[in-house]
Amino acid sequence: MHIEVNDEQALVNAGIRVTAVRMLIWRKVRHGFSDAFNLADLEAALPTVDRSTLFRMLTLLTDAHLLHEIDDGSGTHKYCVCHLDDTRNCQGHVHLTCRICHRTSCLTNVRIPSVPLPQGFVWEETEYVVKGVCADCARRLNLQ
Repeated sequence: MHIEVNDEQALVNAGIRVTAVRMLIWRKVRHGFSDAFNLADLEAALPTVDRSTLFRMLTLLTDAHLLHEIDDGSGTHKYCVCHLDDTRNCQGHVHLTCRICHRTSCLTNVRIPSVPLPQGFVWEETEYVVKGVCADCARRLNLQ
């Protein structure tokens, strides 16, 4: 079951003290990016907020499970807003990464498949990244 909460309530529910700057950053993160983003993207979107404040907020949001990091092989940390259910668990979904433009998108409607693990293995997290060429780059390169 999906429960929609407003921006301020999402921070409060995650145990994050609400300030004007934190709300500004959270709103940009939550509503300002259609794809996964990195620190440089956030800096460009909020040029009046210093880099260290942005980095600390990304860390805080990640630790609070409002964002998750994506290792798409690009060498930079990318982030995606977690889609929360009524248990406040970030729902694992598939990511697509273009090898040409390095844009990473979320397929929030495609869940990471369950993998049978050997006895004794302690699961911590799962990432599922499909690498290829996005539609825009394929069109530009006449690959379609």
